Amino acid sequence: MVPVDEKKILIIIEDSAILRQIAGEIAAVIGGCPGYAVKTVHAEDFSGIDLLPCCAFFLGCEMPHPPSFSNVATMLDHINLAGRRCGIFSSNGKSLKYLSSLVHDCEVALGDSLSAKDGVPDSGAMLSWVKGIIGIL
Repeated sequence: MVPVDEKKILIIIEDSAILRQIAGEIAAVIGGCPGYAVKTVHAEDFSGIDLLPCCAFFLGCEMPHPPSFSNVATMLDHINLAGRRCGIFSSNGKSLKYLSSLVHDCEVALGDSLSAKDGVPDSGAMLSWVKGIIGIL
């Protein structure tokens, strides 16, 4: 077993009850991957300090330009995250475009997006998506 202090840290940032459920499913997948620890944060409670120890992160919002993402957007506009991986998820195509634009200038390695139709992602697709984002495929 890998000691906690040697685990790779991941964070999931979400903004709604629907996406919190999806974040829980993402966290469950990550929890099954040895060597990783995950934290889920509501966008309004996010602080840039939360992102510092992370090798990868996930962003999910229900609608484009949500007020709860103002701190996230500001931070991503002023930081270079080259070398870190990012996955975006939503049940709304316009939100996926918004999230993609948020990370565009911070030089993050943006993986494929996860579209959760009717708020429920396909479990097989989620497993391969998460593993692809964190680089263990």
